[in-house]
Amino acid sequence: MTNRSDTRTSSSASAAESLSRTEQFDRDGFLVLPGFLSAELVARLEPEVDRWVDDGLRAQSIACCVDPETYGLPPLLELELAAHGELITYLPLLELLVELMGPEFVFHHQHSDRQAPGIAGKAWHHDCEQNSDADPDLLMVHALHYLGGLDDTVGGLAVLPGSHREQAAKTARAHQGTAELPGEVLVDRLPPGSTVLLHSALFHTRRPAPDGPGRPRYMVDASYCQTGARWRPVKPYWRHMLHRARELELDGGQWPELFAERHFTEYGEPDGGNRAWK
Repeated sequence: MTNRSDTRTSSSASAAESLSRTEQFDRDGFLVLPGFLSAELVARLEPEVDRWVDDGLRAQSIACCVDPETYGLPPLLELELAAHGELITYLPLLELLVELMGPEFVFHHQHSDRQAPGIAGKAWHHDCEQNSDADPDLLMVHALHYLGGLDDTVGGLAVLPGSHREQAAKTARAHQGTAELPGEVLVDRLPPGSTVLLHSALFHTRRPAPDGPGRPRYMVDASYCQTGARWRPVKPYWRHMLHRARELELDGGQWPELFAERHFTEYGEPDGGNRAWK
């Protein structure tokens, strides 16, 4: 992990190491968790990602989001794949979310992809959705799971510490493409099964592999929202998704709010969802 700022001294870096995970997350807007997922879970996730991509299931799920009137419900959800469902409720992750958000939070969505070697980068952006109260004290968090890790063959993730406290549109920095920004942190060396936990309002960018085509990047991401207001859903079939999660008993009877519909607005309801308030 490389800090691009010239202003942080070794003493301030040492002070950062003494902070709790909650304090680090509050200050910087992200946590890097090397080797966070078990090797056994990663081994089951990777073939599920292959199936999701190779069988056209990812493409179908996107079509159902883009044109729900034509395509209706997707034939399969990510969370209906066994290991993907387990990943949503991976206990070390949920325990960390309790540290950050308290005991009550709701699952928002999950995405799964095998990004092709040589894929272009993704411009600077954030992924925070609005809640019905525009409450700055309620958190939305994204967990980015890098099944094969990160290195020069797949590219890296750059984040802009502290940017989660700005009030900015999701695409406010998109004009800068994937360019290096002052103060950024580049995460480009992680072992398999690593996770980066982002405050959803944190600006970040996907950097392409520096040396040209390498290997595919296996990534699954999931987001979670603190309860206390209603959140804007991003998938038109969000009720079906939560219903299936409850039918599959993914919460294990331990997390009653995790798949509760009452924490969401209607899909497409105007709510200023392109703003960040933290």
